[in-house]
Order: sequence, then C-alpha cells, then structure tokens
Amino acid sequence: MILVTRDSDFHREVLQSGTVAVERLASLLRELYSVTLFVLTLKIPLYQHQIFHFTLLMHRSRQTLDRRTCLSLLGLSTLRPTLTFARTEQPKRILLRSSWQTVNIGDIAHTPGVLRILEMHLPNVEVTLWPSRIDNGVDGLLRSRFPKLKIALPGSEELKRAFSECDFLLHGSGASLVAERDVIRWREETGKPYGVYGITLPPKKSSSTTQTSPEAMARTIEVLSDANFVFFRDSKSLAFAKASGCSAPVMEFGPDGAFACDLRDDQKAKEFLHQHDLDAGKFLCCIPRLRYTPYWTIKDVPFDAAKHARNEALKEHDHAPLRQAIIEVAKQTDLKILLCPEDQTQMKVAKEMLFDPLPAETKQRVVWRPNYWLTGEAISTYVRSAGLFGNEMHSPIMCIGHGVPAIVCRWEEQTSKGFMWQDIGLGDWLFDFDKEEDVRRLPDAVVAMASDAATAKERAAMAKLFVERRQRATMQVLKEVLTS
Repeated sequence: MILVTRDSDFHREVLQSGTVAVERLASLLRELYSVTLFVLTLKIPLYQHQIFHFTLLMHRSRQTLDRRTCLSLLGLSTLRPTLTFARTEQPKRILLRSSWQTVNIGDIAHTPGVLRILEMHLPNVEVTLWPSRIDNGVDGLLRSRFPKLKIALPGSEELKRAFSECDFLLHGSGASLVAERDVIRWREETGKPYGVYGITLPPKKSSSTTQTSPEAMARTIEVLSDANFVFFRDSKSLAFAKASGCSAPVMEFGPDGAFACDLRDDQKAKEFLHQHDLDAGKFLCCIPRLRYTPYWTIKDVPFDAAKHARNEALKEHDHAPLRQAIIEVAKQTDLKILLCPEDQTQMKVAKEMLFDPLPAETKQRVVWRPNYWLTGEAISTYVRSAGLFGNEMHSPIMCIGHGVPAIVCRWEEQTSKGFMWQDIGLGDWLFDFDKEEDVRRLPDAVVAMASDAATAKERAAMAKLFVERRQRATMQVLKEVLTS
C-alpha cells in the first residue's frame, strides 16, 4: 500500500495495522481537504480498476461519502465491512534457543534438525539461533548448511537486537526445559510469545542423581503453561506434564528435532569406511553408554562419586548383551560391526566394555573407532550401514530420520525419552535394561534385524513417515501462532 496524504494519523494507522474499518475510511475521506495522492493496491488485482475509479472520483468531486457509497465505489458491497490492505509484509522472525553442547553429536543434531523442519514448512520465516555452544567446528557446519541463519551469541549485541526484532521464541529439543531461565528472561523482557519443541519432562533430570524439587518442578510447569504450545518428544512426558497441572493451550507429542537433521560429510565417512574395509550395507553400528555420562573426564567439572559408582556397578550388566549381540551377528551373518561414539567419552567405553573382551575370532569382524566425530560424518556413516543398536538415543533417532533400522536400549537414568520408540511404532525395537527379560532378548532381536534387511528397512520407513507427519502438524500449529 502507498498512501500520501496530509492526514498523518490515518497514514500511521494504516501502516501499523494494515486493516481499517470501512466506516473509518469513509469518515477520514470526508475530512480530507486536499488529496495529493491516494493509491491503494489490494491483494486481489481484480479490484484495482475500481480503486482507481474511486480515487479519481474523490479527487475531482470530493463528494460526501457514506458507508454504502464507499463500499459501492469499491465494488465490495457484498464483502465484510473490514478491509485488509495489502502491504509488503515483513517476514516473521523466530529466535531459536538451542545448541546445548558440542561434545555429543545428538545435542549438535537438535539445532539443524529444527532448522530443517522450519525451512521445509515455514520457508519465509527468518531464524536467529541463540546457542549455548557452537564450538568444535559446529558453527561452520551450521552456517554452511543454513547460509541465511543469523547467530546471536550470549551477551552479544546481536542477541539484544534479536530480543527487539524477533516475534517468537522457540525452545528447541532437549532433555528437559534446558533453557528455562532464558525463556523466563524472554517473557519478562519482551512480553512476546514462546513455544517449546520436542522436550522430555522428567521427574529427575538425566544429569542428576536426585529428584527435581517440588518448587523447581512447579516453576517449570508454570513456564510451560504460559507457552503457546509445548511438544513433548515422548508420551510419558506429556502424561506427566498433564498430571502435574501443565495447562498450555496445545500439548501434544512432537518428535525430537534431531529426526530431521540432514548434515552430511560423505567424504570423511567414505574415507574411514574404505580404510577399514566396511562396505555399504554390510555392517552394523553399535554404540556403548554408561548410566551417567562421565563429563568430568572431558570437561572442567568436579568428579561425581555417586555417578561413578553407579556406572561401575552396572557397566558390565549394560554392555554384556551388546557384546553377545555382536558375537551372534558375526556367527550368523556376513555383516561386520562398527563400534562408534555418540559423545566424546564413549570411545574409551567401547574399547573397554565391547571390543577388548570379545573372542579373537569375533574381533576380526569388528572395527573400533578410536576418535570422536561430528554429526555430518556420523549420519553419512549411518546411512551406509545396515542398521544400528546400542545404549544411546540420538544416533537411533538420526537413523530413523533417514530410514535406517535402529534398536534402542534404555534405562531409568536416561529418563523417559526412550519411550518415544513406542510412540513412533517401534516398541519391539525398544529394550529396557532395567528389565532382565529385555536384556536377554536383545541379541536375538539384533540378529533378526540384521538377517531380514528388507523388513527392517520397511519398518524404519514407516516410523520415518509417522515422524514426518507429526513434524508437519507441529509446524501448522506454529504457523497459526505466528499469523494470529
């Protein structure tokens, strides 16, 4: 819309609201003593000639207008009495709070996954990332894949500008409401809306050995209740939120953003696979994990005696079934096994708990990866495998996101996130290692997945389709919020 007139109040009202009641229009036109230029461009080209006629009529005769005459001249007498004037719409701006750490390829994958979902379903939205950490080369990965992405580091001028310019805060996928304090800050400083995308809500966080206090949980529930929507990545979290009194207007199952991560580093993957004689489709991936991630071995954090004791007590219990599955795959199939990490602590665990205790004849079919990798190389490896099994969550997520079969082993310390496998139709590929029956069943399930690749891929494809449908539905909710 272009409007030049001496009625500056009218000019400002139109530019700010974009919608002016016809009665207001007619009233203001009656009061205009001098019209320099009055050109309106509607979204519907059909009406342009009528508006031009209306402009000339006003300019020449300055006739007295009532509501009926105004509508008639515009040729809109049968339409609603409120006109929406076309204007050059500013794209909606989202501030994405994500990127929790870079020592875990799953935490890296959350952000590009959500960015890709936004890119696919809301392509005109501008996104600014508010990260915790994007070191270790992750900054370059994100900028290469998403060249239009803006990044506002904590404490930066870019973040101040994002608070001013962005319309909506989207908290990304995570093990909990990870950035709860930042969501509160956004709410208090801007008064603008926010939503939460693909989190777990656990009574006890995966990083803690004690239950969340009632006061802390009540605060989290209050923050979630004030959101426009909350998508939980597992149905048990959704049920817990409702039972705890969460009252957000939209609360649904919404897949972890990492399902959509499509970062790739094919060159590095091909080089490693070629070096170790791993042919596409002829190997399985296996990932170890301790009950608690021993961050004190890779970060400047205090040693945790309670977590270490729990790890030591159960590390044999939690890895013996993986070793047996490796042995059976080597005996019953022609596949090899790649032992690979999801975080920087797991190369050591893989060697100690999986590779070293294997029989000599089995070791000939097993490759131990000694170094950490980034998400792109990992995905490029997974898509060339026949499937994956192990004690982690996000590598299986990324596998299913690309139609690759994946078995998940979980336990209480990992919270309820593993139950998302039931939610996406893969319940019999979920093994609860707190139940001895599931521990015993794992090796046969891995062999079955490896032996019938066609059926396994079909099941993975069906789960992928379900996830994509839910992603589409979640984006429709976000779109409605942004346009309301």
